This record gives sequence, C-alpha cells and structure tokens, in this order.
Amino acid sequence: MATAALVIAVATVTCGRPNAATAAEPYGTWLTEDGRARIRTERCGSDATRLCGFVVWGREPLDKDGKPKIDRYNPNPAFQARPQLGHQMLLGLKPNAEGHFEGRIYNADNGKSYDVTVWSDHPSTLTVKGCMLVFCASQSWKRVADVVPGQVQGPTDGPGGPHSDPEWASKGARTGSTPRKPSPEGSATPAR
Repeated sequence: MATAALVIAVATVTCGRPNAATAAEPYGTWLTEDGRARIRTERCGSDATRLCGFVVWGREPLDKDGKPKIDRYNPNPAFQARPQLGHQMLLGLKPNAEGHFEGRIYNADNGKSYDVTVWSDHPSTLTVKGCMLVFCASQSWKRVADVVPGQVQGPTDGPGGPHSDPEWASKGARTGSTPRKPSPEGSATPAR
C-alpha cells in the first residue's frame, strides 16, 4: 500500500531537530505527499499526550490477485493476516521539547519501523520527518476533509474504523493481544 513509498521517503527523513515554530494541531486526516494514502492522526486511546496515526485509505488497496493487501511482512506472525487498510502506522509518538511528536512509524509494506518526527506549523499541512540509516528526507502531507470511496470512516477501535495496536488502544476497547479477524468492511486487526 502507500506505506512503502511513504516510509522510504519518511524514514529517509532528515535526522536533525527542526526549528521550533508556531504549532498547529497535528490531528486530522492527511493525504501523503505522493497521494498514495490518507492517514488519520489523533490522540492515542491509551495515552492522550501521544499521537497515533492510521492508514484510512490507499490508492492501491488490492494485491496483484485482487485481494485486500495484508500485513504479511509483520515480524509477529500472529498479525501477518491483518489488512493493511486501517492498520496503525504512527506508533504512539510522544511530544518533545520543541512541540513536535517523535517516535516510530510502521511500514506494512516491509514490516519495518523507523524513527520519525511530525509536526504541523500550519493547519493545512503536516510535516513528517525522519531518517533511515544515513538517508534523510521529509514530506508535507495535506489536510483533507472529504471522504473518498474505500476510505475507513468509523471510530478508532469501533465498527468500520481503524484498529489501534494493543498498547495504544483505549482501556476497555480491547483486552489481550490476540488479533481480531478482519471485519467485512476491511478494517484492520490490532498490530504487532
């Protein structure tokens, strides 16, 4: 899905600390710079000080056999059958001293996680910055308010919505770490 190019570009993100600027709220739905995915960002259910993000739409949600793409490269075999659409990719980013959020981004296209920093200096854009080895880059995601066909719309951890990884789910939303079966709407099961 869109995660591979996104993470290569994002994980290729610049390794230094950006200058502090007037922060805007980093919560909402964003179209990635390459237009391959929409990512919904929100406060994490288990810790409202952290930022979580979910793939809620992908330009190419089906594999070469016409089936929904799955998280087949996940290092945890228990999660390799979950759909990519609706999975959590921003893994509980925590605020830093500059008012940005930093932590890990997960790439379902290769099963790897990378360091990332995100922030919003303007309400219409989200900057995503990080590094993979010595290659660094950043992306500017654009806020979107419309809903496109195939976009996951339900509440996080609710019917028709994306699903948090177990450590980021709201208390009471789910218990244990056993993944749920995919729902008919194509929403995802919990991550790793």
